[in-house]
Amino acid sequence: MRVALFAIASLLLATGAPKQAQSQLAPSRYPSQLIRMVVPFTPGASTDLTARLFAQHLSAALGQQVIIENRGGAGGGIGAEMVAKADPDGHTLLATNQGPFIQNALLRKDSPFAVSDLIPVAFIGYSPLIVVANPSFPSNDVKEMVSYAKANPGKVTLGSSGTNGNLHVAIEMLKAATSADVVHVPYRGTGPSLNDVVAGTISGAFTTTVSAEGLISSGKVKVLGVAGPKRMDVIPNAPTFRELGIADSDAEVWIGIVAPAKTPRSVVDVINREINKALVAPDTRSRFAQWGLEVGGGTPEEFQSVIQHEVERIQQLIKSGALKVQ
Repeated sequence: MRVALFAIASLLLATGAPKQAQSQLAPSRYPSQLIRMVVPFTPGASTDLTARLFAQHLSAALGQQVIIENRGGAGGGIGAEMVAKADPDGHTLLATNQGPFIQNALLRKDSPFAVSDLIPVAFIGYSPLIVVANPSFPSNDVKEMVSYAKANPGKVTLGSSGTNGNLHVAIEMLKAATSADVVHVPYRGTGPSLNDVVAGTISGAFTTTVSAEGLISSGKVKVLGVAGPKRMDVIPNAPTFRELGIADSDAEVWIGIVAPAKTPRSVVDVINREINKALVAPDTRSRFAQWGLEVGGGTPEEFQSVIQHEVERIQQLIKSGALKVQ
């Protein structure tokens, strides 16, 4: 996936992919104060856990404390708007997946910010999404869940981290691919969604192995399927959607750091350099393997190609009618 996306970087840049504005002068010393890394989800989500790992690395490398500030709600849009409107000095960053600032901007008629209001800093990694369910749910894989949903209209409820977020998009893609009558239940974050899966309040949820690792290992949830091209080493018994005969519904979450537009390129380069160093550290590699995350890395321009690929994917889904601007 990463290779395929990065291979188009040169073409995208040549055809107008936005670059970081360099008109502003960088601060005389960066960082000159505490850095806020905004996570647009509640604590416990995969983005939150990953951000905390890199906040520790950055704090040590930059000599300034990097604090995590959780701003959940609106599928991550609240946190994304906050950073999009922050001072572009590198002291307010957004640790995010594609949902908060791409899908929110493209799928909300009244979005208070545009994709271009945030610029790429560092691509951290990516992972296929998975579907988990309460152990008492009668289906044991996604194919059985789809059949159950068709036989019992409106009874299968799947949670997400919020309307128009990455997990919501995955649910709509599954519904479009299977015509299953599944009810989407939006939450203010992945953690509350998974709590309700465990409680049996909802049937299941789209999530990541990062967020659901402890619940899976303890047997509090069961995995119904992997929305990726191959099985995952951390859950080898979980079949892929493709294996189950469900096509055109692969979905993944990637995680990266973005900053307000006009953040000086010199500041962006400092953060990018330290994130790339952290990505090759043994403890990071070990944690990513444990979580089922593939390592990212690369330049801001390469991350821009990943962003542009997602923009085009969402635009195509809107055009086909699978997603609607609301």
